[in-house]
Amino acid sequence: MKLITWNIQWCRGRDGRVDPARIGKVLREMADFDVLCLQEVARNYPDLPGSPGEDQYEALAGLFPEYALVKGVATDALAPSGDRREFGNALITRLPIVQVFRHLLPWPADASVPSMQRAAIEVVLDLRSGPLRVTTTHLEYYSAKQRAAQVERLRELQIEAAGHAAAPAAGKKDGPFRPVPRPASGVLTADFNFRPDDPLHQRLQSPLGAGVPAYRDAWTLRHPGEPHAPTLGVHDKEQWPGPPFACDFVFVTGDLAGRVEDVVVNGSTDASDHQPVMLVLQD
Repeated sequence: MKLITWNIQWCRGRDGRVDPARIGKVLREMADFDVLCLQEVARNYPDLPGSPGEDQYEALAGLFPEYALVKGVATDALAPSGDRREFGNALITRLPIVQVFRHLLPWPADASVPSMQRAAIEVVLDLRSGPLRVTTTHLEYYSAKQRAAQVERLRELQIEAAGHAAAPAAGKKDGPFRPVPRPASGVLTADFNFRPDDPLHQRLQSPLGAGVPAYRDAWTLRHPGEPHAPTLGVHDKEQWPGPPFACDFVFVTGDLAGRVEDVVVNGSTDASDHQPVMLVLQD
């Protein structure tokens, strides 16, 4: 299974152009992927630099007609026109989707900095090897308080899923009560807005309790001892003038560690301010 995660910065490249088709071209050239996790997807936000307000969820779905797109809207607001404005994540896949969860992440008040609502999409996919959870999100950039709370929620969701896997609900088995797999095994991707040396990077990987597989950084599993290849500030020095660094990661639960075949960062594209990261997982 090939999975790519990418903060596409509402499809805006280093040249300032907003171009969903360019994003699609980069991804097609990068790999024949099975799962695509995108952050910063916009609909009806003409005040974003370079954007006329296009519906990027619709545009991306049109670029990948053989795939299904799952929306993970975090910000859903009324526009002056009376239409909705949406901003958040998207998961695009050609694998069978068993079920979908949309989680709003914690957003404790922090008036000292700008912030926005954040969300995570959790999708259970049907692989040859069995059901697999894939979760993608985008943590808060400005507020350390909110970012830490969001990491704790991601840990709680892993504990919750492992509990469902170990002890399915009893009683009614028909209609929406019909049991649907929610395995403990999972992949977690995001623009986490923390660096490898941030304590939150280690916190996300800390033990979760008996019978609950904890997350592990797939880059470290595949490239032990090597610094994570940078994913931000590689090309766009106007927004990110300092040295490039990594803040986009792929984590896998410990039971999947032996199935990580590769983790690759595409360092050549400048179609966003971030670089795409690909996980190759044995199925």
